[in-house]
Amino acid sequence: MFSNEFGKKRIKNHLKKFVEHSGFQNFILSVIIINSLLLGIMTYPAVMEKSGNILELISNICVGIFTVEIALRLFVYGRKFFKNGWNNFDFIIVLISLVPTAGTFSSLRVFRILRALRALRLITHLEKLRVIVQAIIDSIPNVAWASGLLLIIFYIFSIIGTTLFSAAFPDWFGSLGKSMYTLFQVMTLESWSMGIARPVIAQFAFAWIYFVSFILVSSFIVMNVIVGVVVNAISEISADIKKEKEINKLTFAKQDLKTEFIKLQQQVDVVSKLLEANEQNKACRK
Repeated sequence: MFSNEFGKKRIKNHLKKFVEHSGFQNFILSVIIINSLLLGIMTYPAVMEKSGNILELISNICVGIFTVEIALRLFVYGRKFFKNGWNNFDFIIVLISLVPTAGTFSSLRVFRILRALRALRLITHLEKLRVIVQAIIDSIPNVAWASGLLLIIFYIFSIIGTTLFSAAFPDWFGSLGKSMYTLFQVMTLESWSMGIARPVIAQFAFAWIYFVSFILVSSFIVMNVIVGVVVNAISEISADIKKEKEINKLTFAKQDLKTEFIKLQQQVDVVSKLLEANEQNKACRK
């Protein structure tokens, strides 16, 4: 029984080295990119008519590779696999990829649409993308507060706009909801000047104050605050990752030094024993 456990542990160690090897990681990344491009090509009916079966076969091979990869990682890490959020994300995407898109399920278009989610695996295999996504997730509380501030600004300016311009421009400012939608278009700077602001200013000369002040507050201040929050989160996460890498390097260096020290100690013990044996032989000869 002991030998079986030792053999299993040895296999796990070998598989762990294989799974964590940069060559294997690059191979999986290449398969993800090929699969993503393939999904885009498969949206062209003309291409599918000529080589649809081949493309479907390659796509199924990619799914098979993803499944084997996840199975290996589950075997290597066991329950620890699910303690990592990105591993859970990978597992769900691969699980969705296994949903059949032929036979009984071929009529359900939603199952075919789900295949596009495989491209999301690029996030887990590209560190820069992981940093950005993680920064967005970590920024949600602060962004929510900034969005709340933006909503208050929208509400105030919508009340003002509805009160001032609803009679002359009912399509844009006829109600609170219409005013908020109009201001959203203005905030995005989409045809706001010629399409909305200038016609209103033509009838209300003071309206330029309303539009300029809203754009300054919403687009140039609040939106920059939201961008600043996300950028700050990206820099913090990048710094944490850098520190973690440095700590890992130091840990590996310590382990290497410890291993070298143990080897040296073993060599010293061997030399000491040889010297003792040599001294004993000399004493016996005398």
